Amino acid sequence: MSRPTTRSKNKRQRQGDDGTGTGEIWRKIYNTGTITEDDMNQLYMIWKPVCSGCRVNTKDNPNCFCALVPPPNGARKSGLWQKMSDFVETLGHDPTKDLRASANSPAGLTNLGATCYANSILQCLYMNESFREGIFSVERDVLQQQPVLDQLARLFVQLHISKMAFIDSSPFVKTLELDNGVQQDSHEFLTLLLSLLERCLSHSKVLKTRTIVQDLFRGSVSHVTTCSRCGRDSEASSKMEDFYELELNVKGLKSLDESLDEYLTVEELNGDNQYFCESCKTRVDATRSIKLCTLPKVLNFQLKRYVFLPKTTTKKKITSAFSFPAELDMRYRMSELSQFDLVYDLSAVLIHKGTGANSGHYIAHIKDVNTGQWWEFDDEHVTNLGCHPFGEGSSSSTKSIKTDAIHSDSSETMKAVSNGNGFNATHSQSSLVETFLSSDAYMLMYHLKHAKNVGESGGGICGVDHKETEGVALQNGAPLPSHLYDEIQNFNTSYNDACQQYNNRKELELSRITERRQEVRSILAEAPVQPLEQPFYWISSEWLRQWADNIIPTPLDNTPVQCSHGKVPVSKVTSMKRLSTKAWNALFSKYGGGPALSNDNNCWDCLIHGAMTVVSADTYRDRRESMKSLARDILDGNCLEGKYYISRPWLQQWWKRKVLDAPSDADAGPTAAISCPHGQLMPEQAPGAKRVLIPESFWLFLHEDAVSVKPDDPLGGPTFSSDSEECSQCSNELSQVACLEDSLRLVKQRQRQNHEKLFQAKSMPLSLHCKYFLVPSSWVSKWRNYITPTLKNSDKPETLDGVIDSLLCEKHSQLVERPPDLVFRRGAIIQRESSAGGLTIVTENDWKCFCEEWGGIETKGISATIDNVNDSENVLTGSSEEMLICKDQLGTVDKMNNENGSGQILIKTCPEVCESCIGERESCELMQKLNYCNEDIFVILVRGKEVPRSILEASKGFIETDRRVSKRSRKTKNGSSISLKVSASTSLYQLKMMIWESFGVVKENQILHKGDRIIDSENECATLADVNIFAGDQIIVRDSEIHENRDIADELCDDKMDLQHTEEGFRGTLLTANVSSQLQGY
Repeated sequence: MSRPTTRSKNKRQRQGDDGTGTGEIWRKIYNTGTITEDDMNQLYMIWKPVCSGCRVNTKDNPNCFCALVPPPNGARKSGLWQKMSDFVETLGHDPTKDLRASANSPAGLTNLGATCYANSILQCLYMNESFREGIFSVERDVLQQQPVLDQLARLFVQLHISKMAFIDSSPFVKTLELDNGVQQDSHEFLTLLLSLLERCLSHSKVLKTRTIVQDLFRGSVSHVTTCSRCGRDSEASSKMEDFYELELNVKGLKSLDESLDEYLTVEELNGDNQYFCESCKTRVDATRSIKLCTLPKVLNFQLKRYVFLPKTTTKKKITSAFSFPAELDMRYRMSELSQFDLVYDLSAVLIHKGTGANSGHYIAHIKDVNTGQWWEFDDEHVTNLGCHPFGEGSSSSTKSIKTDAIHSDSSETMKAVSNGNGFNATHSQSSLVETFLSSDAYMLMYHLKHAKNVGESGGGICGVDHKETEGVALQNGAPLPSHLYDEIQNFNTSYNDACQQYNNRKELELSRITERRQEVRSILAEAPVQPLEQPFYWISSEWLRQWADNIIPTPLDNTPVQCSHGKVPVSKVTSMKRLSTKAWNALFSKYGGGPALSNDNNCWDCLIHGAMTVVSADTYRDRRESMKSLARDILDGNCLEGKYYISRPWLQQWWKRKVLDAPSDADAGPTAAISCPHGQLMPEQAPGAKRVLIPESFWLFLHEDAVSVKPDDPLGGPTFSSDSEECSQCSNELSQVACLEDSLRLVKQRQRQNHEKLFQAKSMPLSLHCKYFLVPSSWVSKWRNYITPTLKNSDKPETLDGVIDSLLCEKHSQLVERPPDLVFRRGAIIQRESSAGGLTIVTENDWKCFCEEWGGIETKGISATIDNVNDSENVLTGSSEEMLICKDQLGTVDKMNNENGSGQILIKTCPEVCESCIGERESCELMQKLNYCNEDIFVILVRGKEVPRSILEASKGFIETDRRVSKRSRKTKNGSSISLKVSASTSLYQLKMMIWESFGVVKENQILHKGDRIIDSENECATLADVNIFAGDQIIVRDSEIHENRDIADELCDDKMDLQHTEEGFRGTLLTANVSSQLQGY
């Protein structure tokens, strides 16, 4: 079965000519006054078949119900048939999305702006089971006295039993009085936080809780200095210092083993660094080293990835790859060989992403010691990494600096082998040790293997007496403060209720949408009525469309398809559909409204009126077609009979218009264009006043159409018969204008003849000792445009008297413009062409003619004489100013001078040039040039080692600043170009940052050119005015590609942090306050 054609189904047909024979039906009705049933079926298109599969709903078939709803799998942008996901969004935020994925999945922490450094450290502390249980064991009265402990315990309980996928960390951050908009160093935060917690926990009466920080994180070292002569250690060597982390160098080192070796290396003290030995009583050579005395259960390594650059007084991050083992044996690194195994397991890796010291982003990869699974904590997002700290997909083949990967490390005592699982490992004898590689690892945490702080205590802290931990609730074997447990459990209950309410509301809404869709599809399936079948009801297509598309329909409304007689007119058949009785009853009973329009409600009166309209339209079209052929004869000059004038352009437009059923607005005003302001016939010489004579029959037809369209002013002007006379007043005015134009044309022609070479802008050879005159080049250019025949409506030049006066200064009555430069070309002296204005040299004859033509005074002219220096006496003290010929022509000058025996050529002017006034003016112009603000310069990025000569030449001059330019980067033949808004006070550093942002070229790689000159300024604080970059300049940028590309965001953030004095660190927060200050305001 072929798909029914729908081409041109929405094309509107002319009434009485729709291709189905309705025109004959209308004419029959008009002639007989009777209507048969077949006529009704044809006119109301009841005979058309029920179609299916149409792309859109057709108006010309009342039996078409296609495309009122989308296909079964389709959707729309709005209304009832939009995607179900869009309906769900209208219900608001889905609280179930904030629930944890599972009970075993850890929760994240919200980032309050720049608090990722704190979130990462808090997650590391929480995932340490012994530390977490120690915080949970703090007595309630101690929590009430210590706000930091209270908020930390509350946060840990939320992370432990809350149903939420991420926890709000703002209460804890506010308690510490941290600025959540400033990025801080995570290592410094951990050090200060542990110190603060150590002081707060000292108030606990539970022994293990009181010393939990020291027991887990504190170790000791000694700094040993040994005399090389007597072999004795210094007195200070016996003193031990506590540490909570070991700070290891990264620069130039590849692995944790190398960093530890460097940390514990023996330093030689000799020469100027000799040590004064108390035993030897003199300065002697000695050795100094760090000895590890005791190690904590949690061994933290701080990797010193930031180095200070004295030249720039900034910090730079070291992004070299650094390897570290999954298992670390520290037994042989102690000052004394330990009797116990000191084997540590890697438990957490703190990662800093980014290149800036005061920017970037912190995340933590932490191991769950109970399951052996690694998790990535990225603020609110927590991701399972599997059994490896950088994910199951990591491999030793991944060498990207920005990608963490598992790598193998080998030493002289270890041999690298493959364990067959895609990971490299090293082994000594029979043990395998995985080693990991990272370019962003910032802190490493190791747990002592087989210690009770790694989950062997069965959920409680070893040695904690439950009698001491009153008010503690047990959850999954972990002791929790009962008041916090109850609070979080109540929150979980209320949140579960909110999730259930949302799900119920969602289910109810979606079921309502589903039921509504089923209703629409079922009614539309019953809606079609077969052709000629009765009974049926008419229904408004617009209401039906809205009912099928709206979630909540309005009452049924058929009033738009009713005629003034309250019935169904045939003219509304394209706005209606035929509906079955069953479908109508279903809609009417549910939605009400009306009125009901059945097949018996067709309007007879409207049918009779429609027949009259069709016949009238036929008659009008026939008449207009005959008149249209007559109009063509008139326009072609083939009709000699004429009694009335009309506008010829109006008739041409009338003839081009399509033949319609009735007159339109354009049919009015046939004489408007030929009527003058005095109400008489406009002379035909006037612009747009061309006219033609038409016969009386044509005139009557046009008049009838004009009256039907505009009864008040049908013609747009008076009626002009063939004997009407032209307006005498308008004829006189036209004659005067024509005379003036002829006279002006002759004047311009005479001036072109008088100044032929000057008009044609031809180079004029200049002679020595001849008298010339100087005229402003701008005035000459304006004069040329004025007398050019092809340039109409050009501005008239000013009178010469005022123009010459403007060239003289008021103070000295001397010339304030320098004479033009002269050049030698083909053995003749000519004026150099210049686009920058200035003066033009004209002959004495040109000057006299100009004075006669443009109101100049011959004696007030500025004369100029071309002379030789040797022929002029008292040159320096004369009354005339002498200008040397341009320097680039000196070779030719010398050649001519040798031939004629003369000296160097110069221009003498009278009056002389006023150097003082010109200097003052140029100083003001220079100040304006140096003080520009928010103007465009044009920057071109050039690829390659050398700049093309065409671009260098273009960048030597200025670009027109009033030209409209694109603010987006655009491609050129040799690179990209862009315009930048700058000021004279813009620094070179700021310009380089703009170029960096536009083209992605780091500022260290930018080589700036202005013409042939390289802008090389070591001081980036220098302004653009200092390096002679002005508004409209074209600057060329080459990429040296010496330095590595980096993100501009890091540079911008570093600048911002420098302005905010980041050296203050945590000053002003509770981390640096004393204990008494913590209790204030709680």
